[in-house]
Amino acid sequence: MAGYKRYRKESEVSYSLGITLTFELLKYKAEYVTRIFIHSEMKEGDTLKKLTEYSKAAGIEIVYTDKIFHVLSQKENCYVIGEFRKYQGVLTSEASHIVLVHPSNAGNMGTIMRSALGFGVTQMAVVRPAVDAFDPKTVRASMGAVFSVDFVYYDSFEEYRELFGERELYPFMLNAERKLYDIRPRGVFSLIFGNEATGLPEEFSCIGTSVVIPHSGRIDSLNLPIAASIAMYEAAKYK
Repeated sequence: MAGYKRYRKESEVSYSLGITLTFELLKYKAEYVTRIFIHSEMKEGDTLKKLTEYSKAAGIEIVYTDKIFHVLSQKENCYVIGEFRKYQGVLTSEASHIVLVHPSNAGNMGTIMRSALGFGVTQMAVVRPAVDAFDPKTVRASMGAVFSVDFVYYDSFEEYRELFGERELYPFMLNAERKLYDIRPRGVFSLIFGNEATGLPEEFSCIGTSVVIPHSGRIDSLNLPIAASIAMYEAAKYK
């Protein structure tokens, strides 16, 4: 297994584990792809032919090896891995954003990215400390949406707010002043969510218009990906 190491946050490259994710990578971020790895058990056929033709046309190296699969993937049916350089995203003032403050779960972030792409909120701000958007677990949970959602990390919410504070800000909190179905975004907006375990700090109740998603008393709260998905659906439908 020499030459192949497990992914680390400090790594210059990350990986798409699986054929579907790798096709998404090639479709939307081909300029960052460095190598495509193919397992010896990958069956010959149209899918492999399409993959190799696309890679060769883009000048991407194809490596036939099983070693990297033992290092990176625990899934028995993973026969293709895409290696790509990490890249910088860009957020714009003209687009609405979803803002994640201290997210800590890779699967949750990936799921939110997939919902964001589905509801057309394709720009994401992430406030540190936070999970790594390039972690292969995040990439896998996003089902490839990570390659179509722009995301930028900030060291504090204040840093983000200095750049994008002149918009409708909606922090989601359990003790909020407004219910989700009562808000009607008129311009660009930011939907702001806190950590999975602790939510947003109390000071966010003084930022913009705090919002709660009503639910029955049988549960304490909705989990983060579900809450974010509901919020994006409701907010985006008025655009």
